[in-house]
Amino acid sequence: MRVVPRVAATPSLLKDQVAREIAVEARRISCIRTLRSSIDARQRTIYVNLTIEAYIDQPAPDSFFEPIDYSDVSRGREVIVVGAGPGGLFAALRLIERGFKPIVLERGKDVRSRKKDIALISRENLVNPESNYAFGEGGAGAYSDGKLYTRSTKRGDVNRILRIFCQHGADPVILSAAHPHIGTDKLPRVIENMRNRIIESGGEVHFETRVDRLIIERDKVVGVTTADGREFLGPVILATGHSARDVYRMLRSEGVCVEQKGIAVGVRLEHPSMLVDQIMYHNREGRGNYLPAAEYRMTARSGGRGVYSFCMCPGGFVIPAASGPGQLVVNGMSPSGRNSKWSNSGMVVETRTEDVDEPSFRHLMEMYADDEYFATQCGDWRDENNPLRMMYLQEVLERLCWQQAAMTQAAPAQRMTDFVNKRLGIDLPSTSYAAGLTVSPLHFWLPDFITSRLREGFCVFGRNHRGFLTREATMMAVETRTSSPVRIVRDAVSLQHIDIEGLYPCGEGAGYAGGIVSAAIDGERCADAVV
Repeated sequence: MRVVPRVAATPSLLKDQVAREIAVEARRISCIRTLRSSIDARQRTIYVNLTIEAYIDQPAPDSFFEPIDYSDVSRGREVIVVGAGPGGLFAALRLIERGFKPIVLERGKDVRSRKKDIALISRENLVNPESNYAFGEGGAGAYSDGKLYTRSTKRGDVNRILRIFCQHGADPVILSAAHPHIGTDKLPRVIENMRNRIIESGGEVHFETRVDRLIIERDKVVGVTTADGREFLGPVILATGHSARDVYRMLRSEGVCVEQKGIAVGVRLEHPSMLVDQIMYHNREGRGNYLPAAEYRMTARSGGRGVYSFCMCPGGFVIPAASGPGQLVVNGMSPSGRNSKWSNSGMVVETRTEDVDEPSFRHLMEMYADDEYFATQCGDWRDENNPLRMMYLQEVLERLCWQQAAMTQAAPAQRMTDFVNKRLGIDLPSTSYAAGLTVSPLHFWLPDFITSRLREGFCVFGRNHRGFLTREATMMAVETRTSSPVRIVRDAVSLQHIDIEGLYPCGEGAGYAGGIVSAAIDGERCADAVV
C-alpha cells in the first residue's frame, strides 16, 4: 500500500487506512506488522510504500521470527577465528550453531574500551595502532558505519543476518526498512550481546591478541602464533578486515597467494542536512515532521572510470579513521536518530590495478621514494607483479594527506565550489568533524587522476540535483578505505585458500565482502565450509 508520510508515522491513522484497504472494521485489527517500508521521493508528493501484515480477530504472535538456539560447545572441536568484526562474530555464532567451539582472537580492545582510544584521535591526534576505528571488537562498522543495507542478496540470506542482529538486541524495525540501520550509538550493545553469547555457549574471546604468524605444516594451516608468543591450534577463519595491512605483508612473506584488486579513492563530502533534505524531498521546508533525514545515491562516468557516492550518512558525522600513526583518513557514521546538522558521503573515483602506473599516481609514488616509512615498507612498488601495489597507493595518499594537515588529524578541506572552480579558499563552513579542518587546495595537491574526475562528477550531480553543487558543502581528504586493496585467493567451493588447506579467508579483509551484512554472510559461509 502507498500512504503519505504522516499516515505511515501515526499508528492510529495507519490502522484506519489498513482497515479501509481490506474492508474491515478497524476495531477488529489487533496488530499491524510492517514487512517492508521504503520512501518514494521521485515526485513532488512524497509517499511511503508499505507491505503490511494485519492480524484480524486474533492476537499477534509473541515473536515475528524463531530465535536460534545456541547450545554448549565447550567440548566441541576448536576453530580459530581471527578478528571480531561482523565476519568473525557471525562465523563464531554459526560455528556454535553447528556444534564447534570458536576461539576468537581480536587484536584490539572490547567495543566499549575502544571509545577512549577513538576519542584521543580527535582530541590529541593520537592513533593507537591496535585500537581505533578499524581495529577492535565489532570491526570498522561498530563506530564508523552501522548501516546494514547490502546489494549482496545472492550471496546468502540477508534476512537471517538481520534476525540474528534482532535476537541480540537490535530494533526489529531493521527487518522491514528498505535501508536498515542500527546506528553507531546502539550497535556496541548488540556486539556485546553477541560476544556474551559466544562465551556463554563455551566459546572463547581474547582481546588485545594480535596474530602475527600462521603455523603451516606441509601446506596446511594448523594454527596461529600471537604477538605474545602463544599458539592456538585448529583450522583458521581469517577475518581481519580491510585495514590489517600487516596481515597482508605477513601472508606475502610466508608465500601465501594474494592478489591486488581495484579500490575507490576520493574525499568525504559534507552538506548541511537541511539542504540535502530540501533537495531530495523537493521541499523548501526539508523533511518536515514525518520523514527521516534524506539519503542520496550519485553516479557518473568520467574518463572511463566510475565516480560515485559511497557510504552515505544522513544526519551523521565525519570521523578520523586512521589505523596507525602518520596517516590521515576520513570516513562517515550516523547515530540511530540520524539527527545531526550535517549529512555526508564518500565521493570516490574507481581505481583499477593498472592505474598505479598512471602518471599522477606514479609521480606521487616517486615523490615518496625517499620517505623513511615508504622506502622500508613499500620500496618494491615498481614491481608490476607485486600484489600489494594498490595498498601502497592507499598508504602514500594517506601519508600525503597527513603531511598536508601539518602532521595532525585536522583534515585538509575545501569548499565544493572552490574545488570545482580551482580557487584557493580562505574559509570553510561549520563541520561535524571533531578533529578540526585545515583550509587546503585539494584540487592542487591531490593526484589529477582523482581531482579531474571528481570535478566532472560534481558538475553532473549539480545538474541532476539542483542545489547539490554549493559553496555550503565541504570536501575533506582523504577517503581511501572503501574496500580491501588485496584479495586473499580462495577456492570458490571449499572457501579454503587455493594453495593451503585449513585457511579460510573471510569477509571484507579477504576481498569477498563490502559491508557489515555481506561480511556477516561470508562469515557464516566460511563457518559452514569449516564444518
